[in-house]
Amino acid sequence: SLRNNVFVITGASTGIGEALAYRLSERGAKVVLAARRIEELHRVEAAVRERGGQALAVACDVTQRADCQRLVDETVAKFGSLDGLIVNAGATMWARFEDIADPAMLERLMQVNYMGAVYCVHAALPHLRRSRGRIVGIASLTALTGVPTRSGYAASKHAMRGFFDSLRIELGDAGISVTMIYPGFV
Repeated sequence: SLRNNVFVITGASTGIGEALAYRLSERGAKVVLAARRIEELHRVEAAVRERGGQALAVACDVTQRADCQRLVDETVAKFGSLDGLIVNAGATMWARFEDIADPAMLERLMQVNYMGAVYCVHAALPHLRRSRGRIVGIASLTALTGVPTRSGYAASKHAMRGFFDSLRIELGDAGISVTMIYPGFV
């Protein structure tokens, strides 16, 4: 049962993150919704509450370490604990590498997809240790193989995979589960 478990979901304003918010709240979890677009988060928050769930919307840019810390702090202040972190926020690309005019755009992918995961986990880890909680990374099949027109995206998801695989080993004795999800095209 997930009753009264507190889950933070990044990238919760649409897509997989939004769907997870509804599913977790239906199972009794309290959900903290994080994304940059606060208006969209408030829409999801209202939908969770209309369905009888508990939710908190927190504007958060996962590329900003201070935002990730504030997200965790607000979660614990509101609900008293943190039982699960679902790292779902992500950015993508569609271009052949040779056609990219400015490779700096690849830095943005690494900031969102990889460093966003690192910052959120770092902020949440002390609370997850106390609750013997869970971390879920939502990556992509491109974390497992390269894909044309997605070179930078695949690289950022490979980095995410390496981070979470290493973290799973490091946290094995702490009772914190680390799960990676590799969805196909959504």
